[in-house]
Amino acid sequence: MYDVIVVGGGHAGCEASHISAILNLKTALVTANLKNIADMPCNPSIGGTAKGIIVREIDALGGLMGIIADKSHFQIKMLNNGKGPAVRSLRAQADKITYPKNMLKALKETPNLTIIEGMVEDLIVENNTIKGIILANGEEIKAKSVILTTGTYLKGNILIGSENTPGGPHGEARSNHLSDNLKKYGLTIQRLKTGTPPRLKASTIDFTKMQPEVGDNKYYTFSFDTKPLYKINEQQKCYLIYTNETTHNIIKENLSKSAMYGGYVTGIGPRYCPSIEDKIVRFADKPRHQLFLEPESLYYDEWYLQGFSTSMPRDIQEKMVHSLKGLENAELTKYAYAIEYDAIDPLEIKPSLENKIIENLFTAGQINGTSGYEEAAAQGLIAGINAHHKLNNMEPLILKRNEAYIGVLIDDLVTKGTNEPYRMLTSRAEFRLLLRHDNADLRLREIGYKNGTIDEARYKKLKTKINSINEIKELLKNTNLSLNAKTKEIFAKYNFTLPTSSVSFYLLLKRPEITINFLKEFISLPYDEDILEEVEIEVKYEGYIAKAYKEAEKMLKLEGKLIPEDIDYNDILNLASEARQKLSKIRPKSLGQAARISGVNPSDLSILSVYLKKKYNK
Repeated sequence: MYDVIVVGGGHAGCEASHISAILNLKTALVTANLKNIADMPCNPSIGGTAKGIIVREIDALGGLMGIIADKSHFQIKMLNNGKGPAVRSLRAQADKITYPKNMLKALKETPNLTIIEGMVEDLIVENNTIKGIILANGEEIKAKSVILTTGTYLKGNILIGSENTPGGPHGEARSNHLSDNLKKYGLTIQRLKTGTPPRLKASTIDFTKMQPEVGDNKYYTFSFDTKPLYKINEQQKCYLIYTNETTHNIIKENLSKSAMYGGYVTGIGPRYCPSIEDKIVRFADKPRHQLFLEPESLYYDEWYLQGFSTSMPRDIQEKMVHSLKGLENAELTKYAYAIEYDAIDPLEIKPSLENKIIENLFTAGQINGTSGYEEAAAQGLIAGINAHHKLNNMEPLILKRNEAYIGVLIDDLVTKGTNEPYRMLTSRAEFRLLLRHDNADLRLREIGYKNGTIDEARYKKLKTKINSINEIKELLKNTNLSLNAKTKEIFAKYNFTLPTSSVSFYLLLKRPEITINFLKEFISLPYDEDILEEVEIEVKYEGYIAKAYKEAEKMLKLEGKLIPEDIDYNDILNLASEARQKLSKIRPKSLGQAARISGVNPSDLSILSVYLKKKYNK
């Protein structure tokens, strides 16, 4: 008997099984193929806009993704570095061979964790409570809790033109019966779609016709606990190219042959990561679309054509690729495909990621309707923590929207639902100035420590960092710039306007052109770069950050007004029928969550608030 069984060895499953095991639960990770643990069937990159911040949050809470990414990439850069700190995110090009290898090693070294090969096709459910799993060979494995992280394997279908082949990513065996059995237990199943572009043989690509894209000349890490393991000047180049009129004409002339436009697709695809044919149709006014060529691994000769996902037939894919500059003679080593798969309705899961219908059953990743490795890993981490908490009669870990992108992600899923693969964007977070790349540890490390996922050494490191930040701020507030000849000379050297009177370094740092490194010309600041960066951001954006905290406080007041679990919305007079239906299905935990439900209007919220005050004195 296991405490927790995690089904699926993708990014969600890896985080769920690891965190469950380090919380001293006897854990089994059950995967159909050991070779596919932490597989990267799509782009072998970690991070990206908003996603990079999620990776930092996973690390701040004790997860693995950031640590493994730091060991496994061959290029890294900070996206949106020229913009404000709210939208900056790390993105690394990971090695498709090295990343899964390092992840598997980490899992094998995790105490309390057993890895089992097998295809799960059914659950053991008694009195609406999970009791274990049933493998395709009929073997039963008992557990107190189960976390499903099945990715795109539930009734997966590979689509290339009119071809429809049952299978998971890479044509692996799919789970044929699990989603039907979930439906049998009362869960709602929906059909979703995602896709991947063709892979090309590097030796047949003319890189001289392309614009190189290099890694940053500054060292970065995803994890707060690792040092850079790469050399800046030895980072692998990626390349930028564009579609052209010929490419667009080929696609337009053959639209009916694509799986999507030919009527062969039944699932709904991701709006924010569309296929190239979808881009051509939806953005018909654009003369070109950018594409990136990225190496999949340093150990073999395949490159990934980012932005060129398609479900066209093979012969049309050849023509499309050969129309691109530098790819006139490129050899396709793998053809692009779309993949359809089953997922559950996320409105049927709690904010803890426990299922509302089957007790002690948790779900994480693409089965919940999301897309992306980072979104999956974040859910896996939270599901693993909350499986532990449920078994130990502890309150679940539910991150708020002002605390983490992970909180935004899960709240969006369980409150709004999704009928297409959900992808995290900075625009989804109303408090994104608070949810920055630089402060993920300041936001979440203490939460991790209190929940048992961050050890004493890492917690002490956090406290030391906080003390250093406060020391620097006090130093800047209590030290003034001296207006002497040397000061005038330094300001002139940088072409900066000299203050007309003596001013504290704290106020001086608020000026747009002044950096904390410039202040080193006048004052000793012997601290790590990440600490100095944190101080600079907090000082420069102090007013905006304070305003964001005030807005968050308003939201938290509504979050604090809890709704009893046994409330009967049919008893509330004058509620709109749509609001009554949505509230009854989603069963929000608070007025704050109720306010974010599509179809619940301000008038419905007022009626609900009055009802709670009268009946429950809330």
